[in-house]
Amino acid sequence: MKIGVSLYSFHRYAEPDSLGIKGCIDKVKEFGGEGVDFVEVWGMDHETYLAYARDVGDYCRKVGIEPVCFCVGSDFLNRDTDAEIERVKKLVDIAKAYGVSVMRHDATPGYPNTVKTCRSFDHVLPILARAYREVTEYAEKKGIKTCIENHGFFAQDPDRVEKLINAVGHPNFGALVDIGNFACADADHAYAVGVMAPYAFHAHAKDFHKKNGSLDNPGEGWFTTRGGNYLRGSIIGHGDVPVRQCVNILKRAGYEGYLNIEFEGMEDPLTGIRIGVDNLKRYLGN
Repeated sequence: MKIGVSLYSFHRYAEPDSLGIKGCIDKVKEFGGEGVDFVEVWGMDHETYLAYARDVGDYCRKVGIEPVCFCVGSDFLNRDTDAEIERVKKLVDIAKAYGVSVMRHDATPGYPNTVKTCRSFDHVLPILARAYREVTEYAEKKGIKTCIENHGFFAQDPDRVEKLINAVGHPNFGALVDIGNFACADADHAYAVGVMAPYAFHAHAKDFHKKNGSLDNPGEGWFTTRGGNYLRGSIIGHGDVPVRQCVNILKRAGYEGYLNIEFEGMEDPLTGIRIGVDNLKRYLGN
């Protein structure tokens, strides 16, 4: 496996008045990473976005960093499904401009609590499967694989994600396995990674501090899981996620792609990312 960093991890450092995107890419190189993930940028028209993505992708290759994955949001339930499919297809064009080989897009956060009927995952599975299939068929023509991440509560459990991948039933569609995100659905990390590893097109390394939901809310920096437990982002290796065990499960499944850090801790991102890269190298024996 190769180690990289999602540019999402840099937070404010990615803003133009700080390091900027290219400065963050330089930091990934300095810390010993080999690739980067990009996240969706809002506020640009399509042609401007295409030019921006080409420029940033070219800069990555110039400094010896591989553009790996483009991660974007989508919601096929609460927005017009056909219009959302077309919007996501345009983001596939952006992924192509970056030069990545994989694009992750969300399914939905689920229906809001005001909707009281037909809210089960199985009920909406055909809608999500059709949308993902249409997007991945388009992406395949561009030489890009698409995937779903265990992300967003509604489509976060390993069993739900596996069910969706098999419902789509397309060889160009798979999983972005985020080791840490299973905590948000209160799933056992090792079990969950074992379920999803055979479908992995890409992987994220993430760690969390955890506290039981029966305790007092720890306050600032913490959020609640679907089951009411408390989580706070941490440096890789400092939290309660069995990162090394999960890495070994991915290895055993034959996964040989990138393992990119998503840092969500309260520490300075430059410190958190640097230590995370060093720890992942030890876990992988690099």
